[in-house]
Amino acid sequence: MKRHRLRGFTLIELLVAVAIVALLSSIGLPLASLAKQRNDEQQLRQALAQIRQALDDYKLAVEQGQVAAPADASGYPPSLQVLVDGVADARDPLGRRRYFLRRIPPDPFAPPGLAGAEGWGLRSYASQADDPRPGADVYDVYSLSPRSGLDGRPYREW
Repeated sequence: MKRHRLRGFTLIELLVAVAIVALLSSIGLPLASLAKQRNDEQQLRQALAQIRQALDDYKLAVEQGQVAAPADASGYPPSLQVLVDGVADARDPLGRRRYFLRRIPPDPFAPPGLAGAEGWGLRSYASQADDPRPGADVYDVYSLSPRSGLDGRPYREW
């Protein structure tokens, strides 16, 4: 009598296939995690550049007389929200507003629950660079994340 051999995989073949898939996924997951961190770091660089450029543009507008500021002020905005809400252009006869940011870019490494301006650490003009503190104006921003980047530097020092 001839036996008909059933077609399909044996248990050993299935175990080998599962082992190969597990090995490939164990290689791929760290690479995906690394790619996500690189992407988030790029977003952080772009967000910092946008905010810092807006702060510099505001300061320049104050120096050129386009934005009214008290004589004893540093010339930097009192908050990040002012960059989004805009200020009256002192040179415009129609009194139109001048805007420096469309929105406050988010910090990709901000602690959960913090969005917009709350997601950033603020440094006033009067504070020291090595000990940033908020104050009457916003001179610079930094990340509130305790993590470090791929280059080893903490995100708050970027």
